[in-house]
Amino acid sequence: MNTDERRFLSGPYLCNLRNLRFSRFLSSCFYSGSWARFWFLTSRDSRIVYPSMLKTPFYGKHEAAGARMVPFAGYDMPVQFKGIIPEHNRVRKTVGVFDVSHMGRIEIRGRDALSFINRMTTNNASILEINQAQYSVFCYPDAGIVDDLVVYRLEDHYLLVVNGANNDKVTKWLEEHLAGNVEMKNVTEDIAQLAIQGPEAEPVMQRISSIDPSGIGFYWAATADVVGVESLISRTGYTGEDGFEVYFPKEYADKVWDVVFEAGKEFEIEPIGLGARDTLRMEMKYCLYGNDIDETTNPLEAGLGFVTRLDKPEGFIGSDVLRKVKEEKPGRRLVCLEMQDRAIPRPSYRIYAGETQVGHVTSGTMSPSLRKGIALGYVKRKHGKAGTELAIDIRGQRSPARVVKPPFYKHGSRK
Repeated sequence: MNTDERRFLSGPYLCNLRNLRFSRFLSSCFYSGSWARFWFLTSRDSRIVYPSMLKTPFYGKHEAAGARMVPFAGYDMPVQFKGIIPEHNRVRKTVGVFDVSHMGRIEIRGRDALSFINRMTTNNASILEINQAQYSVFCYPDAGIVDDLVVYRLEDHYLLVVNGANNDKVTKWLEEHLAGNVEMKNVTEDIAQLAIQGPEAEPVMQRISSIDPSGIGFYWAATADVVGVESLISRTGYTGEDGFEVYFPKEYADKVWDVVFEAGKEFEIEPIGLGARDTLRMEMKYCLYGNDIDETTNPLEAGLGFVTRLDKPEGFIGSDVLRKVKEEKPGRRLVCLEMQDRAIPRPSYRIYAGETQVGHVTSGTMSPSLRKGIALGYVKRKHGKAGTELAIDIRGQRSPARVVKPPFYKHGSRK
């Protein structure tokens, strides 16, 4: 691990965000500079292994590729292969492949499936056409966020894709609110999921799919054969680049992995770990549950008003509270902050306006694309306007930061 890679790593995303003891240990490694301790955890021969850790269908492929593995969302997952910076740049320049099989996948069926989903989520699922998807949020009655998710309307059912760390929590939450003619099944362990992301993702998919992927619009999906395996292909992702996510039965994991990498050789396709996944999403101001959003935040202050349909006649859980928040205006906002020196912000660092603390950092890293420190953080509303000059306390030193309009990276290939 070289010096640049150490600068790019940020702690909390590396592990199951609910595993607080492990998260605190990792954080102590990052913040104290005790990289020997982190290396112990991530070296292939001496890392800690938890007996109950799950493995995705691609675990063998990760080990064969020399991945450094860490606990994440209950799974043993690759944090990096060649390194966070080269993997990040590979996705921005050509194409990379993420194993996202740890994500939760829940099928909803029945005559009342639509009304159930509309009651549980903030967006309006009734506008979805068959094979269309939408980003959405689950809220608690007090408008705190249970999770963010993607809702697919498929031919005979709905598919909800939730964060892996929240899979069990969301499943229980939905079960507690089941009403009417609704059938729910968690199919996470039956399905493998790959995200093929980058400017050259489409030509890769053209070589392996039975349909022309150019006809799939952003947040649309189609059923197709991928090397003879019936799959769901969606034009979705969390990188800011063009890309697809492919869902298929887990028993075909090795077969699909191999053909994807064969098809992408021309573009120097590479496997991508959690480290680059985090820097890529941060450059786009995409929220990470457990850092930027959680049960203490609401969608409006988090900048997710675009998926919060307060005009739904039937409302949704938490909508009454959110109407009041909208009327009174949120007291704080999640903003993008660019460092004005070489300092690197990290989660929980304090944000100041003059001598007054006005917020805290929720996510922070060194941006590989911008080559400067960037952060997401909540600040009091009056300090959230683009151009506002603030400061972040980094180990006792106030480093200048400026609020900027999202996203940080403005040259993505997303269609």
